[in-house]
Amino acid sequence: MTNRRELMTGVAAAGAMAVAPSLAQAAAPAGDKRLAAVFDRMADGYLSFHPEAATNLGLDKGKRATAKHRLDGRSAAAIAADAAFCDAYAGELSKIPDAALSPAAQISRATIRYACLLGHEARPFDFGFNNLTAAMSESQSPHVVDQQNGALHGIPEMLDSQHQVKTVDDAIAYVDRLHVFARVLDEETERMKADDARDIRPPNFLLTNAIGQGADFLKTKVPDQRLVIAFKTKLAAANLPAKIAEEAEHVVGAEVMLAANRQQEQLQALLAKSDDRAGVWRLKDGEAYYRWCLKVGTTTDMTPDQVHQMGLEQNKAIEARMDTLLKAQGLTQGTVGERMSALTRDPRFAFPNTQAGRDQIVGYLNGRIAAARASLPKVSNLHLKAPVVVRPVPVDIQDGAGLGYMNSGSLDGARPSIYYINLKDTANWPKFTLPSLTYHETLPGHAWQGAYLTETGKTPLIRILLSGFNAYVEGWALYAEQMGDEIGLYDDDPFGRLGYLQAMKFRAVRLVVDTGIHAQRWTRDQAIDWAVRNAGRTRGAMTSEIDRYCGWPGQACGYKVGHTEIVRLREKAKAAMGARYTLQGFNDAVVEAGSVPLTVLATAVDRYSRGS
Repeated sequence: MTNRRELMTGVAAAGAMAVAPSLAQAAAPAGDKRLAAVFDRMADGYLSFHPEAATNLGLDKGKRATAKHRLDGRSAAAIAADAAFCDAYAGELSKIPDAALSPAAQISRATIRYACLLGHEARPFDFGFNNLTAAMSESQSPHVVDQQNGALHGIPEMLDSQHQVKTVDDAIAYVDRLHVFARVLDEETERMKADDARDIRPPNFLLTNAIGQGADFLKTKVPDQRLVIAFKTKLAAANLPAKIAEEAEHVVGAEVMLAANRQQEQLQALLAKSDDRAGVWRLKDGEAYYRWCLKVGTTTDMTPDQVHQMGLEQNKAIEARMDTLLKAQGLTQGTVGERMSALTRDPRFAFPNTQAGRDQIVGYLNGRIAAARASLPKVSNLHLKAPVVVRPVPVDIQDGAGLGYMNSGSLDGARPSIYYINLKDTANWPKFTLPSLTYHETLPGHAWQGAYLTETGKTPLIRILLSGFNAYVEGWALYAEQMGDEIGLYDDDPFGRLGYLQAMKFRAVRLVVDTGIHAQRWTRDQAIDWAVRNAGRTRGAMTSEIDRYCGWPGQACGYKVGHTEIVRLREKAKAAMGARYTLQGFNDAVVEAGSVPLTVLATAVDRYSRGS
């Protein structure tokens, strides 16, 4: 999972919008200038009430320096402001006809209008976290807080990894954000109470996990809090007075801890009323809500039944390929899932569940990134830097975090993308599973695709801010796993190829269990059992995954739907182009389209195939 990376330093410093050549050329249609002006206002407006996005992208400086002192609001009013933003700009963009725009500008207009319409269509679902921000961050949820959603989960990580402290004002901004952190925790708590009054609350197994995380936070003494330790480290690195940390400790103890305790009490109150129904079908209008979640996740109008059937069919087809490869390795007994489960337990592929073993995994991942980087000329004619560092998921959030994901770097290049790997239990990571995950998250996956948006200066800033179209982003990353096989990265690693196919099969499994939970009323245990039996992974890993789908309905479906569409478009381009077709050319056309809805991607690829 991911979102964004670098933008040219000059653009960040100027606080301006980078524009595609078609929007910058004097001969471009007049509509392009009109669209650029709308995009300018959209970017400024979005960043004004999403200061965390400004920090994420390294834009919290210059005219946006005040953003560094603030956090995104979590109140009902903040959600309403998001909806009003979507309504206003969806309407404004609809008034600019395609006939007035260049082809590139048409792609940009269609993309941003689609994002605004997703936010507009979220209006009936004014519970949990369902708005434009959620849609673009791949995290739409019926819950304000659960084991993976909420400020307590995200803000300490953001302040640690993204908030830069180079000056005294940066340090003051950090402390200001701690004050605001306490406030947004209370905003979340009030919204949880409002949802509870409408019988909207997380299932008990998610609440139990969230309560455990909150208890760990609250039992940690203030001087040992990550919020404090990270700040002291930043102050020391910048040669700033350590005394500034005293104010941070005071705010954490006197405000943040008390607000976190109030939130913990509310979670406990919810647990007393909650049950184990896993799917959003339990909600009023849950069927309509899940259809919206699937649209956010896939940027299609596929029904739950269609998605479910796609998963069943692709799971079966991939299983046949794996069966052949397993037999070639002398593994003939049992189902494919049983044989893969046996490989998962095989000591040949295990890393010690110790710090030394975790260090070995990080070293191995760095080696896979280096191998992928050396092979990039086979994949693309673009010359992108896409720097990446590997880190374990922080211990304080690993219980509810995904198994592997990427956090984008800053636009000014000051902070590289971070590839996080959850190393709570190394048994979740037999060696043969790691290459495909690495190609997915880094090169030629998320880090590479995101680098085009930000390194080339050809993408409007609003498109970088709203670049989280899940089916495209995750579909590309899954396609990147496939390319790892196609360009020879598994030629000397037959078990790595099995790991790649297992990962591909796992994404097909996701289609089945996500729709099973939310549309077909599967229980949590039913979904876990089906996933373990078909994915061949540990029960612990699959439990974590199923819980993720309960908190983020529809998100997991974007991977295989997006991948399937990219592969379909590639075959279509091959047929249309004949001898003109190259893998690098096709890949670059997909990347150059930017993060777009799948319908818009089809338009962009068709234009590429025609040479227009």
